[in-house]
Amino acid sequence: MQTTLKRDVSLVGMGLHSGRPARLILRPATQGGIRFRRSDVTDRDNIIPARYDRVTDTTLCTLLSNEAGVSVSTVEHLMAALAGTGVTHAMIDIDGPEVPIMDGSALRFAHAILRTGLTTLDGAPRAIRVLKPITLEEKGGVFAELRPAAALTIDFEIDFADAAISRQHKALSMVNGTFLHELADCRTFCRRQDVEAMQARGLALGGSLDNAIVVDGEKILNPGGLRRSDEFVRHKMLDALGDLALAGAPIIGAYRGVRAGHGVTNRLLRKMFATEGAWEEAMLDAEEAGALPGAGIDAGDIARAG
Repeated sequence: MQTTLKRDVSLVGMGLHSGRPARLILRPATQGGIRFRRSDVTDRDNIIPARYDRVTDTTLCTLLSNEAGVSVSTVEHLMAALAGTGVTHAMIDIDGPEVPIMDGSALRFAHAILRTGLTTLDGAPRAIRVLKPITLEEKGGVFAELRPAAALTIDFEIDFADAAISRQHKALSMVNGTFLHELADCRTFCRRQDVEAMQARGLALGGSLDNAIVVDGEKILNPGGLRRSDEFVRHKMLDALGDLALAGAPIIGAYRGVRAGHGVTNRLLRKMFATEGAWEEAMLDAEEAGALPGAGIDAGDIARAG
């Protein structure tokens, strides 16, 4: 099904990189997919479609820009929440250049969407169906792949020198509210020395133990520790879902990432869309629609979302 929000949802939080507060208002829309609107920009086009071909930087997060040069960054967690709750159309007003980091996960976004509720729109549900394997291999053992599958699955592997993270692997099928129950509460993470280096360069100014897991060798510096023993790889899966949501419609296929990040996933999408016969836009029957990440969930899932 195609869905939108029942009413406006307002959220306020701090930008991770800018260190500035920003207000988000998620508004219902009947068409156009997911779009951002910079309410603080009034002298040019301020609408930015949430699409893979609008990604202009993936250095520290996923940043989208329109042809007028107006941008919005750190969209991946919000995009994951929208995909994971089944929102297909929304206009997102934001009064600054960066989506708030909240607690470093997608949980607050998902909770707000579920509490507000969704409205079903006219029109058959549509998706991007992967028809043949598309792979990317890059330096350092980085690998990403999309293959045909009956529903979206995410398989991810990370390997860090830090003993607190080390090597982790997880694979999940994104059906029956899996995103809400398994990934939504998993926070972004970084190494202490990286945070200090970035802040010395005027970056990650809003970063703290309240919105990221910070590791130092074998230590987790957050007083509360981890929410899950494999929270690191689960967050990478959350990021992947958010970046895949920039395809413009839900993806039906199997995604696998090894040491992959925002840039690799975006390049994988670009390669798929540029490869003849690799994908199709599909109108889904009821059974196929029931296997989409946001299908079959409601406000009752909030308690089980972390």
